[in-house]
Amino acid sequence: MMKLYNFEISGNCYKIRLLLSLLGIEHELVPVDLRQGENFEPALLKLNPRAQIPVLDDDGTIIWDSSAILTYLARQYGGERWLPTDPLGMAEVVQWLAVSENEILYGLARARAIKLMNKPWNPEECRKLGEQALEVVEQQLAKSSWLAGHTITIADIACYPYIGLSGDGGFSLDPYPAIRQWMARIETQPGYITMPGLMRVGEG
Repeated sequence: MMKLYNFEISGNCYKIRLLLSLLGIEHELVPVDLRQGENFEPALLKLNPRAQIPVLDDDGTIIWDSSAILTYLARQYGGERWLPTDPLGMAEVVQWLAVSENEILYGLARARAIKLMNKPWNPEECRKLGEQALEVVEQQLAKSSWLAGHTITIADIACYPYIGLSGDGGFSLDPYPAIRQWMARIETQPGYITMPGLMRVGEG
């Protein structure tokens, strides 16, 4: 059975759990507690020398990095829906994967980690980048239901978790109506699952 090395409160791990659920893929969760440094244990370092999770083990095929795992799952199991193969469609998805790994990560995700795990990053810098991320996403969603193309893709899955968790970092989504409507659309997808701390628009 497919295995996902997972930390329950990690937004990057949740991205993978969410896509696996949306794809209906059975899998085993292997807990890794980052707070206890379990990501530095030799067994995990053999799978990912960067000492990071998530890590996916698909019957011996090892993939690490959340964007790489999303790409693998989309191409291996998701057909055209989750990651188009035409050049423009693929490029549009990759653009938003880049946003998820930059402004969203260094802004929203790090602001949350400062509060939840006492990480030593600069709160003001995180807030500036987080607000920039929300503005960019809001602008796109004000003119399109989804971040890339005309249907949900891994672009949405990559950006959704840390936006939905942004309240943990002190951000409000009240000024972003298009984002809230987009989150509500994601919540209605068959197979949708949530995670601790995630703001669900449908629950007010």
